[in-house]
Amino acid sequence: MAKGGLGVGLDALFIDNANEVQVKKTLRTAELEPNRDQPRKAFSDEAITALADSIREHGMLQPILVRPISSGGYQIVAGERRWRAARMAGLDEVPVTIRELSDLETMQIAIIENLQRENLNPIEEAAGYNDLIEKYGMTQEKVAKMVGRSRSAVANAVRILSLPDRVLKMVENGELSAGHARALLGFENEEMLIATALRAADGGLTVRQVEKAAQKSEEHTEDSASKANKKIDNYFKEMELSLNERLGRKVKVDYGKNKGALILEFYDKKDLAALAEKLAKED
Repeated sequence: MAKGGLGVGLDALFIDNANEVQVKKTLRTAELEPNRDQPRKAFSDEAITALADSIREHGMLQPILVRPISSGGYQIVAGERRWRAARMAGLDEVPVTIRELSDLETMQIAIIENLQRENLNPIEEAAGYNDLIEKYGMTQEKVAKMVGRSRSAVANAVRILSLPDRVLKMVENGELSAGHARALLGFENEEMLIATALRAADGGLTVRQVEKAAQKSEEHTEDSASKANKKIDNYFKEMELSLNERLGRKVKVDYGKNKGALILEFYDKKDLAALAEKLAKED
């Protein structure tokens, strides 16, 4: 993913926010704290160790973006991985850029920064979009514009979060791709969904094969429903014929999902009275 091609981009977000509080050029690592709401949750120990080695040799080349918080310290907006590596490398101070940022701006910057570096797994990406929508009231269109993607791409990413937790964990761990996750959304039956996910995670199914399995599952469900409906239809038809013979008149059974009606034909008052008497005598 090209670093300059994501929606409004980090530079535009910075330009829109003119409240820069650049008093200190460096801060003690102990003064910084991570943002618990930032989209990225998983950090590779191996990658941080490699970055720490690079920092020891070359220093930290890019400042960490932070914002002041009410407790008196600073919250990391972008650069938590660098902060972790700096602590591992034994740095007491790190270069920073300090800005006054709202919670929404902080979340936007964190998502864009991580997407530009391709550091978010599909679940973190989807959760980040969902937070912007649920917590901050952004529409899918606005989120899509912000990250430089189509609205359908954002919608499909968020839909992944509806998968069972067991499957989400497989996607998060890299056992299943985002493509597999989207294909699994086609299953109605959760047990079949999980079984297919396990097969795919073992390398037994491609994305296309998962899509076909979901389609067959849907067709099977539709066939079962059709057979059940046909069985119900036949029952009511047989009941109509039976009542027709017993009552000696045209009978119609009108039925819906949760209720129905029995319609009996009569010709005049005398016929209706005879029908009522006959019905009253029925056991």
